Amino acid sequence: MIVAFLLVAAFSALITSALTFDRARNAILDRTQGAVTDELRAQLDSRAPDLPYPPSTENLLELTVLLDRAGTARDWRTHVSYQDGPLIPAQPPGAPGAVTAALRSAVLRQNGAVAQRVTGADGPRLVVGMPILHAGQGGAPTRIVVYAEMSLRGEQADIHALVTAARYGAIPAVALALVPALIAAAHVLRPVRRLRAGAHRIAEGELDTRIPVRGTGELADLTATFNTMADTIERDAAERRRLEAGARRFAADVSHELRTPLAAMVAVTEVLDEDTAHLDPDTSEALRLVAEETRKLARMVDDLMEISRFDAGAAILHTDEVDVATAVRRTLRARGWTDRVETELPHGIRIVLDPRRFDVALANLVGNALRHGGSPVRVVLRRAEGRVALDVVDHGPGLDPAVLAHIFDRFYKADSARTRSEGSGLGLAIARENIRLHGGTLRAVNAADRGTVFTIELPLVPPAAVPNPRHLDDIGAPGTDHHGEPASSDEVGHQRPEDQ
Repeated sequence: MIVAFLLVAAFSALITSALTFDRARNAILDRTQGAVTDELRAQLDSRAPDLPYPPSTENLLELTVLLDRAGTARDWRTHVSYQDGPLIPAQPPGAPGAVTAALRSAVLRQNGAVAQRVTGADGPRLVVGMPILHAGQGGAPTRIVVYAEMSLRGEQADIHALVTAARYGAIPAVALALVPALIAAAHVLRPVRRLRAGAHRIAEGELDTRIPVRGTGELADLTATFNTMADTIERDAAERRRLEAGARRFAADVSHELRTPLAAMVAVTEVLDEDTAHLDPDTSEALRLVAEETRKLARMVDDLMEISRFDAGAAILHTDEVDVATAVRRTLRARGWTDRVETELPHGIRIVLDPRRFDVALANLVGNALRHGGSPVRVVLRRAEGRVALDVVDHGPGLDPAVLAHIFDRFYKADSARTRSEGSGLGLAIARENIRLHGGTLRAVNAADRGTVFTIELPLVPPAAVPNPRHLDDIGAPGTDHHGEPASSDEVGHQRPEDQ
């Protein structure tokens, strides 16, 4: 804004100086031209009656001598022509001459005084051509024309002085324009700067940011509107946090209350399941269905408990330095997937991680690939720019881009018509949280040819384990479920992408 203000001031000063210069220049030259024309006319009027007519060459030459003497103050030099004849005295040979053919033709055509400004080798010159209308005692008409030429170097010096004065006069004008520019900037831009700073603070999470309203006008109204918006955002954020906290507490409380009776139900159904051979087919099928649904409900409760740990910040890492290839093989072997999964696992890549959490995350990814992707399923271990990358690749039809955007969301279902699924809809969300706890990332993309690629990236030096002030449950070893019992291939929280 200051630069624009100064540019406008400079442009205004320039335009004013240019107009002033043009008017002053024309005034100087017109004044000089008028004075020379009047003086030349006076000289000719006084000498025309004494000039013999028709004149001889000597008479004309004598006239130029008298005129040159009379114009000493003007320092002009005169020439005379008679009946459109040659100039007397002639112009210097080889010189372009100030008295041009166009000027001579104009004087004869108008039969009156004509002035012309030309630029010669010695600078600008003024040439005035004036006919002698009557000569001799009888006042006989004549075709005698007198030309007077003079230098305009003095006038040019005056014009240059005007240019210099205009230039030095514009500099203080621009400097003085800086003062109102600063005042305008302070009045307009400072409130805008405060609004920008306040918006940045709100974007960074400082929702209690407010800006003092100063003065009146549109900027004051804008500041008041900003404060109203900040109040609304802070109020909505507080309400959202309250609702989220309530939802987390509800999930944790319900999961905790359901866990004990579910454990008893699982134990009873397992005992009854052993005696199904002695029961009639209908009763046996009913017991099998009850046992299966009870195990699903138990897995869902376990998943909710695990998510509650992440939300409450109670999830911790029990880290150990492991060979990643060995950890991957242990996960596949514990679930009987060794013969169903192709692997590329170079030895010697060792990092510090929590073996159980890594096992849960990898088992979810491989289980989903086996269940919903196309064979073969491959697990590839590699180094990637100072990080360890583990790719789980299937050869299925791939996922819709709209599904990929929500693949790790909790309870997300790509097909809203499917109200029931085998999984809890939390498996991939738990996998991502476990990887984030290690300081890594988990992402999913469609392969270039076909299939889906899930990639785990872990730092070579993951964050140190943090003591858990709100530890809820004992954490089992790799290959165990949340209760420390062996986990089967159905107990790792698998689900279809549309069930996420």
